Amino acid sequence: GTSEATAATHTITADEQRDAAAFWTAERMRGAAPLDLELTPGRLKELKAPEPGGATTTVAPTPAADGTSAHAAGPLSFPQAGGSWGSGGAVVKTSGRVFFTFDGRTASCSANAVTSQNRSTVITAGHCVKYQGSWHTNWVFVPAYADGNAPYGQWTATKTLTTPRWEAGEGINHDIGAAVVAPLDGRKLTDVTGAQGLQFNGGYNKPMYAFGFPAASPYDGSKLVYCSGNSSKDFLLSQDHGLGCNMTGGSSGGPWFTGFSEASGTGLQVSVNSFGYVFLPNRMFGPYFGDEAQALYAEAQTS
Repeated sequence: GTSEATAATHTITADEQRDAAAFWTAERMRGAAPLDLELTPGRLKELKAPEPGGATTTVAPTPAADGTSAHAAGPLSFPQAGGSWGSGGAVVKTSGRVFFTFDGRTASCSANAVTSQNRSTVITAGHCVKYQGSWHTNWVFVPAYADGNAPYGQWTATKTLTTPRWEAGEGINHDIGAAVVAPLDGRKLTDVTGAQGLQFNGGYNKPMYAFGFPAASPYDGSKLVYCSGNSSKDFLLSQDHGLGCNMTGGSSGGPWFTGFSEASGTGLQVSVNSFGYVFLPNRMFGPYFGDEAQALYAEAQTS
């Protein structure tokens, strides 16, 4: 093994957690601006291919502790370039909005709860935990967010994490983040929400479903939106997955699934919404979950 750190981490004090828990009113959540990743030509020049990864590793989804699972309606049209997810299923509770303070203003992203040893791990994009050199503050995850409502509560982060290469230079291929959240009312996150599975080193060119809470026009962040289609490897500049998708800012950090069941709303998370090219509208890109993402997940779930 290498001596390289598996993840860059930021620990949040108890006082900061209390502040975050008190900060997010419905009004502040509705007013949070979507955080977009801006791709400048300079950043595009830094792109390099990821190293080949190890064997495919799969982690199964976990149902919520109460055992209830909403059944989805189906089947849905495939591919879908952006539609409201009205179909129920597990993804409604595992996915949510993230709210935080960045550069003195309120901002939002999306995230998803995953199966984890600590039952408290959320996966998002790197720029949704740290951007332009600083870690975000007042970080909370709101599963099943709906227009200012937090039906399962606001979960404050005790630790946020990203890949060493996102921390070092914000390299676009490495735009992966995670958070560990504190228990709420004596319960752990995924006991309440359930959790999606994950897959690392699973390859490219597969049917995928992407979810998020886009908040920039024409969307307003009030509801869960999804895209589906056959993904491809980015042929331009990154080593990311690409998918036809019209989701806008605010959807960053939302999950991409392979092996997704419309009936149960469960799948294996293999990426997150990361960025789009200005000159290539209606196409979303997400980082490949290889060894680096797996190391980040391992660090988060044992924190």
